[in-house]
Amino acid sequence: MSSTSRCMARSTTPDMWDMVIEHIEGARSIAISGHTNPDGDALGSALGLGLSLRMAFPSKQIVFLLADDAPVPRVYRFMEGTCDMVPASRYTEKPDLFISVDVPVLSRLADSAAVAKRALGRVVIDHHPSHDEFGDASVRVTSAAATAVLVEELLEAAGYPCTPQIATCLMTGLVTDTGRFQYQNANPSAFACASRLVDAGAEPARIALEVYQSQRIEYLRLESIVMGRIGTRVGGRVAFSYAYAADLSSCGVSSDECDGLVDVVRTVQGSQVCLFLKETEPGVIRGNLRSKGHWDISSIAVEHGGGGHSAAAGFTVEGRSVEDVLDSILPQLEALVCAPDSACDTGDVHG
Repeated sequence: MSSTSRCMARSTTPDMWDMVIEHIEGARSIAISGHTNPDGDALGSALGLGLSLRMAFPSKQIVFLLADDAPVPRVYRFMEGTCDMVPASRYTEKPDLFISVDVPVLSRLADSAAVAKRALGRVVIDHHPSHDEFGDASVRVTSAAATAVLVEELLEAAGYPCTPQIATCLMTGLVTDTGRFQYQNANPSAFACASRLVDAGAEPARIALEVYQSQRIEYLRLESIVMGRIGTRVGGRVAFSYAYAADLSSCGVSSDECDGLVDVVRTVQGSQVCLFLKETEPGVIRGNLRSKGHWDISSIAVEHGGGGHSAAAGFTVEGRSVEDVLDSILPQLEALVCAPDSACDTGDVHG
């Protein structure tokens, strides 16, 4: 591989990490956290980085935080270190350094935000667009397919360990944030990173088994309900579905098991953008948005108090019903895909 190819296969250059490494190596105690409602990238990045730092610096106190007072989602509990994760609400110390992974703003850190505020120093490692960063040192690359890619490059730049367990954590972040390398963000650096992680001992087959091929029958029953409710707008270009809190309760499914349901809606042939709403409790609605093409759905998520990428974003609203949220967001999605020069069939199908 030529030097140009090697450069193109990475999202960062080694010198971009100098300040981050300086903060890490100067700290005696470090708390690491991802965002609220953590996904595979937030968890995999926090665990991969934290496990590596524990090996590199056995005398440092390294704590893995959960932004919410909730358990690690079931499908991610196979990763090394999940049993060591501590809800931030129960962590009362003042760390020398707080490291935020997969989230650049305090507002999405939930209980971990208080830890960040009282820490002596703050580092942000992320790949989301943001205009309100809080880190004293930050590496934020929006072209990176996942924060896990950036963490892998940090470990390489610093010479920190990457064991098979660490590599599997980071690979989980990469696989889930690229939708198993099916999303538009699966770029050359993502595949190059995946190759390096497999070379380090990551287990893609185990990740596929644990995350995608080990669903409880209760979840599959809920999935069938969501499939039966799928509706479309503007000739199928917008697809949507939803689940009520009562559905989760009657099926015996926890809220953290439902993240994959948006991908069920995304599979509708001809759809360009999709929406899945989950009522976690009466009046609290969690929304997931996905885009298959060039349409940027992140601004819609931001307008409703969330955020994310152009092709994958989410939000949470309170004090509203599923129907109310559908009524406000579906017209926005219709307007998004119906640019002035686009021919939009207005035939609707309701689930």
